[in-house]
Amino acid sequence: MKGGRKNLKKAAEEGNLILEDGQSIMQVVSLRGSNLIEVMDRKGEKSLALFPAKFQKSMWIKRGSFVVVDESGKEKALESGSKVACIVSQVLFYEQVRMLQKSTEWPEIFKSAALPDSKGSPNKSTSQQEEKKLDLNDGDDDTDEDDDGLPPLEANMNRTRPADLLMDEDSNSGSDTDS
Repeated sequence: MKGGRKNLKKAAEEGNLILEDGQSIMQVVSLRGSNLIEVMDRKGEKSLALFPAKFQKSMWIKRGSFVVVDESGKEKALESGSKVACIVSQVLFYEQVRMLQKSTEWPEIFKSAALPDSKGSPNKSTSQQEEKKLDLNDGDDDTDEDDDGLPPLEANMNRTRPADLLMDEDSNSGSDTDS
């Protein structure tokens, strides 16, 4: 393994994080492909950031992740006409985000953001968990609410006749031939 990647993993495992001048915490809004991501800063402004190749195959991000971004040349890049305004310098993991949320460096706009837990799935708030427990304890078998607010399924228009209709016709025609 290359030394750069080894040092990268060691830096990611460090618990304490100190932001330098020109660095800020941003949340990933969307992945654009080709090492480009769209991030949102503490003011709610969205911009494009470059996810460097040194992070490839060693660190992964998804929508809602938090990253430390170096935006020291942001104004200069925007003036020159470049759409990429900043560069990701570090990916924040669950433990680091939890420690930063307790500090004063954490932006107010991200206080309400749902954190992914250490396994990567987003945490539910305690009120949602309590509601789910209450629903389970009620004992009511409401099958109408099992769809989780999803719209009803529509018929597949790619097939001329659904399979269950064909089976019904075959069973009816079979009974006609027997008599």
